Amino acid sequence: MAGRYAPSPSGDLHFGNLRTAVLAWLFARSDGKQFHMRIEDIDEQRSSRESAERQLNDLKSLGLDWDGEVLYQSSRYAAYTAALEKLETYECYCSRRDILEASRAPHAAPGMYPGTCRNLSPQERVEKRKELAAQNRHPAVRLRADRTSFAFYDRLRGPCEGAVDDFILLRGGQEPGWAYNLAVVVDDTYQGVDQVVRGDDLLDSAARQAYLATLLGAPVPEYIHVPLVLNTNGQRLAKRDGAVTLPEMLVDATLPEVFARIALSLGYKDINSATQLLEVFEPGKLSTEPFIYY
Repeated sequence: MAGRYAPSPSGDLHFGNLRTAVLAWLFARSDGKQFHMRIEDIDEQRSSRESAERQLNDLKSLGLDWDGEVLYQSSRYAAYTAALEKLETYECYCSRRDILEASRAPHAAPGMYPGTCRNLSPQERVEKRKELAAQNRHPAVRLRADRTSFAFYDRLRGPCEGAVDDFILLRGGQEPGWAYNLAVVVDDTYQGVDQVVRGDDLLDSAARQAYLATLLGAPVPEYIHVPLVLNTNGQRLAKRDGAVTLPEMLVDATLPEVFARIALSLGYKDINSATQLLEVFEPGKLSTEPFIYY
């Protein structure tokens, strides 16, 4: 039984990322679970080992600890291949523009793949592959889903149900790559993660991942989608919003002061360390409203 935090190493973590990491650690430790760290570096163009090291050092500085070695997704491609072979899939030759135009058609569900390539004939697939090869592109691989929705449980929201479509498992294009939805399910299963704490911007992906877990014979974790940190314009906090990374905040504040601000964003005053916060943390009292960073 374990929780985890799994950042993408594309730069320094900002206040919102750090707050979510602290929450993931708090929920796991307060429930008596192990806590694992995973680096989601399957996007090789945006990821770097230097960013990962800085992120891990920032989390250690805040007093977070984890069990076992850090797992890097870039070392897990064989596991993703094995999982893909267990699933009913089909190749998809659509470009992003094709999908966008199809989603504008009458009766199309917004944001859902309309199944354009699902029932192509073998000959049609041969022709589509030739067309992509001429463009130096590879087809994507999609799950052949047998339903359009799936129910799951979120600790902050109770029973939930979300949409499911033939989502991508292996990205196509000029440089194919593993899709987040497959990698995260395979790795959560591998690490024994039964509690997933993350930002509520990922709530819409939970149904797909829960469904995929059942197809792979894996248990569905407990989801805890925590509220985001927003800027004063009501938009999700980003690095362009000023001094929001730990090194930037430490220019004008001490480490205990930075942690005290994280604790205050969770409703706890006069707390300046992870150990102090763990002693008083009450999961049931976490607000579901976003925190405004200013």
